[in-house]
Amino acid sequence: MTQEHQGGVRGWSAARKGVWSRLRFTSLRLRLVVVFGLVALTAAVSASGIAYWLNRESVLTRTQDAVLRDFEREMQNRAGALPEHPSQDELQRAAGQMATSSQRFSVLLVAEDPDGRTLYGSSGGLNGFSLNDVPRSLREAVTERQKITSGNTYPHHLYWQRTVDDDTPYLVAGTRVIGGGPTGYMLKSLEPEAKDLNSLAWSLGIATALALIGSALLAHAAATTVLKPVQRLGVAARRLGEGKLDTRLRVSGTDELADLSRTFNKAAEALEKRVADMAARDEASRRFVADMSHELRTPLTAITAVTEVLEEELEFEGGGIDPMIEPAVRLVVSETRRLNDLVENLMEVTRFDAGTARLVLDDVDVADQITACIDARAWLDAVDLDAERGIHARLDPRRLDVILANLIGNALKHGGSPVRVAVRESVAESGEGAEDAGDGGTVVIEVRDHGPGIPEEVLPHVFDRFYKASASRPRSEGSGLGLSIALENAHIHGGEITAANSPEGGAVFTLRLPRDVSARGSAEKAGDAGDEGAGGDA
Repeated sequence: MTQEHQGGVRGWSAARKGVWSRLRFTSLRLRLVVVFGLVALTAAVSASGIAYWLNRESVLTRTQDAVLRDFEREMQNRAGALPEHPSQDELQRAAGQMATSSQRFSVLLVAEDPDGRTLYGSSGGLNGFSLNDVPRSLREAVTERQKITSGNTYPHHLYWQRTVDDDTPYLVAGTRVIGGGPTGYMLKSLEPEAKDLNSLAWSLGIATALALIGSALLAHAAATTVLKPVQRLGVAARRLGEGKLDTRLRVSGTDELADLSRTFNKAAEALEKRVADMAARDEASRRFVADMSHELRTPLTAITAVTEVLEEELEFEGGGIDPMIEPAVRLVVSETRRLNDLVENLMEVTRFDAGTARLVLDDVDVADQITACIDARAWLDAVDLDAERGIHARLDPRRLDVILANLIGNALKHGGSPVRVAVRESVAESGEGAEDAGDGGTVVIEVRDHGPGIPEEVLPHVFDRFYKASASRPRSEGSGLGLSIALENAHIHGGEITAANSPEGGAVFTLRLPRDVSARGSAEKAGDAGDEGAGGDA
């Protein structure tokens, strides 16, 4: 057998074992049927075996007792009437008369003539019943003289034994006339009784098979009765897990399954109410944040205008700002900008939570877009760009600018310059959790810094809202929403952002976006007129 063929056999064997394993361990219906069948088979075989054994003993004992009584009576009446040393004719005649009894057995009489010769008288039945047909142990027991005691008043007794010859059972018995006389042996065929017992065995076997089939059908019906509510419960649980909180089970009966259905309905009702309450509170929270952000924009506009004037005064030599309060003025300007960024970020987050964020698509050169983002923030000296021109994508330029500003700004703050931004395109590659990019391929943008990297315990949380790894990094001036907003903007494009540590040192953020969002059917042309740009933490 070749190695390839052996591998095929092993694979087929493993597949077959897997199928049987699933059938054996996962099918509750099959297990119920098997258990019912085994119980029914055990009960039926036990009952049939006991019934057969009891009937067998009863039939054989009844026949045996009747034959032995008849043989003993004939020995007393016929053989006992013979002289002590009978002739051959007398033995033969007595044997023939004994064989005509109601039990119809064969008889062999053994005696001695006056000269001491052994004479045999046979009834001639059963192909000539002879002394060789009598077991040796039985002959020895019959001819042996017993000691006379108070408990044994006769020197000879009647002995019997069951034998089988050519698959036919026989009853052999023998005794000796007390007081002198011939020794008699009897041979009785038990074939009729054996046929009756065989018929009984077949009947019990058929009854066992019918009981097994009936138990399998009963088990199937019982399993259906039990498993159907369980199946409905499983379907309802799946629907509940899919978010269909109005799912309920129809309750009928008063058994344990009905109690389980009632418990499920109560749990589903409580869950629906709790989710509704949480949704209402969440909606109220989002509305509060949105309202608060809108309300803050008006006074922030005025404060921003004042801080801009103050900032101009600070930059103007010989201005009217008292040197004693100059640090306070600079702090007010800085914190005003930070507060303005925070309000803009909160409004952006509110749009994502409410599902009102929309894409305004345009065909852009990715390298030009990255260059514009870096130039607008005066990062040209701190960023190394490795991007070939000509990589075009259909996406939302403003949202891509938000993503890039947050990723590059985060790298500059926490990793230090130079920050390297590399762009490549891929047809087969897609980010973890991202949807298939379609035939248009994927644009991959990597932002790498040269800092200490991100601690392993922080990596799973870098995109969480308001999360700051204060234990491992300096105090951030950002709001803690920048990376979260960048990830949401990637998701709305059907893309993904992942964070990792480079083997050469530093953190690497990888942005993957489909080259043509509209081809995937995930973009909508309607833009939000009041949706202004948010700079995030950049």
